Amino acid sequence: MAEHTEADVVASPPKRAATILLVEDEPALLRITTRLLERGGFSVVAADGPDEALRLAALHGDHIDLLLTDVIMPGMHGRDLTTAIRGQHPGLKCLFMSGYTADVIAPHGMLQDDVQFIQKPFSSVGLLNKVRAALDAPAAPAAPGALDAAG
Repeated sequence: MAEHTEADVVASPPKRAATILLVEDEPALLRITTRLLERGGFSVVAADGPDEALRLAALHGDHIDLLLTDVIMPGMHGRDLTTAIRGQHPGLKCLFMSGYTADVIAPHGMLQDDVQFIQKPFSSVGLLNKVRAALDAPAAPAAPGALDAAG
């Protein structure tokens, strides 16, 4: 019997198709990540940048379970985007992704210690496990200023 490592085991699929607002400014990565998430059983609302994400969040916000956003994007960083969307949808869960390592981003105030984060490039199994962990995490605080502690 083969032994499985954590990287080989994908978290159980969602009981219902959780909806993810995916924000990625690189078109190829947006397409690939959308496909990976859909193959993993998730419904994806894809945005090619912060402006599109804000528009889509206004349209679909009550049905979005997780914001999966790049941290560094033109026009607005992921943290500011999260703040703006959580202003309309308090408690929305968030998972940040970046090609930069967390220790490079954190000192610049982009991430806090308890923020969900995945570094690019990621494997399909790594992405699905991290998304499931972010969905299973407690909801983000809704109080003003709580984002500083929750990301």
